[in-house]
Amino acid sequence: MSITLDRKVFQSSELSRQPLPVFAAATDAPVEITRRDDTPLVLMSLRENDARDSLLELAAQIIAITVDEDPRPLGERFADVFNWMWALDAVDREQCAVDLIRSSRASFATKKAYLAMAELASWQATAAATADGLTNAEVEWMKKPVSVKRPE
Repeated sequence: MSITLDRKVFQSSELSRQPLPVFAAATDAPVEITRRDDTPLVLMSLRENDARDSLLELAAQIIAITVDEDPRPLGERFADVFNWMWALDAVDREQCAVDLIRSSRASFATKKAYLAMAELASWQATAAATADGLTNAEVEWMKKPVSVKRPE
């Protein structure tokens, strides 16, 4: 086994003779399986593959939004694709759009899909909370404690 920048590399003979270490490595990150007379293969978990698919889908949506010549603000164009963003106010829609673009760039640069997907999930939760009426209103605390009887 050798290690490249992003993934461990195993020979196909290692996979056939001692598969457990190869499978264990593939559980953590994609591994490259080299073959004597053919192109290498990549072995990864379904979770990793699904995360990459989700990131690519998000990237395709972001690219489509950003190259569109629609003159409206970026947040509105994003909300047309990500309808849950309409629950956010205009300022938050703009911030959400910028955050999604930046986190996607970070995901591509680091090959860590979870960065963009976590940002997306966080903004979706914020939109849901906003739609439920939760706000950042300041909490008014009681100035004096109130004594209550002990329950019987």
